[in-house]
Amino acid sequence: MSDDPIDVVIVGGGPAGASAAVFTARAELATVVIDADKGITRRAMLNNHFGFPDGIPGPELVDRGRAHATNAGATWITGDVEAIEAHDGTFTVRTADGEEIVARQVILATGMSVAAAEAAGVTITDATEPRIKSIVKVDPEGRSSVPGIWAAGTVAGASVHTVVTAGDGARVAINLLSELRGERYWDHDVLPAG
Repeated sequence: MSDDPIDVVIVGGGPAGASAAVFTARAELATVVIDADKGITRRAMLNNHFGFPDGIPGPELVDRGRAHATNAGATWITGDVEAIEAHDGTFTVRTADGEEIVARQVILATGMSVAAAEAAGVTITDATEPRIKSIVKVDPEGRSSVPGIWAAGTVAGASVHTVVTAGDGARVAINLLSELRGERYWDHDVLPAG
């Protein structure tokens, strides 16, 4: 990738990350998702996800999320993030295979893992969800303790239920977009008259 900063890197491509990417890409932010493809949604059968009355296998939901995000304009990279370094208003996100992406904003959507958050130096706190040990400490909008790094979904304390994490990813992306634009961001399409 170029050394010129892109607008946002989203670390994690499950429901929270893909949902955030749909919003940021549709808002014409240059968006890169880096996903290790190791999330728990890949092992789930989702009989409680809104919009799928017959249920949906987790792998299918993840694949649909990726397709939606890339159709919206996001770039998708499969890889493990091993470092996030801050530099004068930008971040360098480095993958385990040595790829480096420079971004103005980062959204952590890493599910049950705080490893990328710890690598970024954000404040970690105890979790309240069952079977989750630690989460990123965020403010009500999803900002972490490091300006420019946001967190969404389970890693930010949202319930592990995919419909909730997807909504939280969208919520945090909308808050990021609102901050960047200086006014409340919204994204609604209307059916053609007819």
